[in-house]
Amino acid sequence: MLEIKVIRNNDGIITHIETPLSGYDLLSTAKLNKGCAFTQEERETFQLNALLPHQVETLEQQVARMYAQYNEHGTSLSKNIYLNVLHDYNETLFYHLVQQYLEEMLPIIYTPTVGEAVERFSLEHRKTRGLYLSYPERDQIKKIIDRMTPQCVNLAVVTDGEGVLGLGDQGIGGINISSAKLMVYTLCGGLSPHHMLPIQLDVGTNNPHLLADPMYLGWRHERVTGDTYDEFIDMFVSAITKKFPHIYIHWEDFGKENARRILTRYRDKICTINGDMQSTGAVALACILAGVKAQDIPMSEQQIIIFGAGTAGVGIADQVISALQKDGCANPYEQIWLIDKDGLLMEDLPLFPFQKPYAVSKNRVANWDLENPNRIDLFDVIKNVKPSILIGASAKQNAFTEEMIKMMAKNVLRPMIMPLSNPTAKSEATPEDLLKWTEGRAMIATGSPFRDVNFNDHLIRIAQCNNAFAFPGIGLGTIAVKAKYLSDGMLEAATVALSQCAPIHQDKMSPLLPKLSEIHSVSRQVGFAVALQAKREGLARLDKNIELNRAINEVSWDPKYYPYRKI
Repeated sequence: MLEIKVIRNNDGIITHIETPLSGYDLLSTAKLNKGCAFTQEERETFQLNALLPHQVETLEQQVARMYAQYNEHGTSLSKNIYLNVLHDYNETLFYHLVQQYLEEMLPIIYTPTVGEAVERFSLEHRKTRGLYLSYPERDQIKKIIDRMTPQCVNLAVVTDGEGVLGLGDQGIGGINISSAKLMVYTLCGGLSPHHMLPIQLDVGTNNPHLLADPMYLGWRHERVTGDTYDEFIDMFVSAITKKFPHIYIHWEDFGKENARRILTRYRDKICTINGDMQSTGAVALACILAGVKAQDIPMSEQQIIIFGAGTAGVGIADQVISALQKDGCANPYEQIWLIDKDGLLMEDLPLFPFQKPYAVSKNRVANWDLENPNRIDLFDVIKNVKPSILIGASAKQNAFTEEMIKMMAKNVLRPMIMPLSNPTAKSEATPEDLLKWTEGRAMIATGSPFRDVNFNDHLIRIAQCNNAFAFPGIGLGTIAVKAKYLSDGMLEAATVALSQCAPIHQDKMSPLLPKLSEIHSVSRQVGFAVALQAKREGLARLDKNIELNRAINEVSWDPKYYPYRKI
């Protein structure tokens, strides 16, 4: 595959790009295409005369045209498709357009609309993007990676499509998640798209609708499991890290049985992150740390309920446990209550290994007032625990009822309530209801984007606890210093840096997180904190003479047209 030569100065800033392509080959390469913005000199140098209309446009003129075309589409899905087609035609124009309208368009290319795009992947498929590594072709993985990848890849988002958002098993459609995540890395973290790769591990699907769908493009087979599955993952990791020793692998939307096991297996061996567990946990904890100061309740006195004990819910709990331990809490597990489909996690219930540390003994609930003595549900836990923080990671719409929230609000002046499930239709409550039920006292962060709420003639912005506030900056700092692996200390540094950006520090009635329009600068601060911590821990494989700002510049990219030179 073609290597694009990006030339940078001593500060790591891009000066120009070199390419051997010309004519139709150049116009059909999305990473290089400028469309009608090619200058007259470039048109002559790269044999583009007569292949383009006469008028030479600026990037801003192109953006205006694309935005007008975008607004002609009436549904979120059709807008998602339009933007993805633009991405496949002209990446620079795509990123410049979306960055200019980030708050409007991020929910279109990312959550929640990407969920619908995943469900309709086989029907809407237009152009192949990334790598599809199928289990039947497992013996060829090394050969495929050697031959079919760019010369330099420093970031791969990998999925097997088993646990997509709140939608469950979506098989090969998970590739849309990988692609969307990489777009967010560039839009929010400024990472160069020239060295990224979305990867779908096609190990089958257990979704009967997909298996029966004549248009389904994936391997029509039940998912491989157990040792067979693990061996396939090993083959992939071995092949990709052999070719790219410094690669940062982001695992996304794996089933809860596999997600933690994969992370545990590789986190101290390669540079890797699980987005559902670690980046979701980091941004949720950042909200908590910011909100705790507004509550004037120390961490040691917080009682936290997490409704949903899957990959995301337990990932958040793990991050909170680390924060409680650092705060000197003697028994941090006694401050967190996890509830799954069978109710409160109890020692006598069948639990996954990663859930067991949070299991509650019968002695601790012996004196509780319960609606049903055979099952402890969310209502019971709120009634007996009197939480100060309530987090939703259940994908159950409207699970937080008016009675529950009012009961919680009786015991804490500023309850922190975070319905984090995606997409929007899966949210445990709406911000409008939460503000109404708490008389405007609730501090709210949601997983999906919600409009500002007019409450008592005041327009209240709702913080979106979007992991886009965390993983792009974490990746930026980690990749910049070529870290050996992502440590707990680096994650903690990211969380603290993000928490410090919260506007609630300046005004206790402000949101728990910055605006999405500020996310690029936030990611830069997070990235610097992560890179600095990696150096402190001796995990950076960066030349000691290179300053961190330069290192970050060298993996960054701005969506603008750079001068081209012919090789």
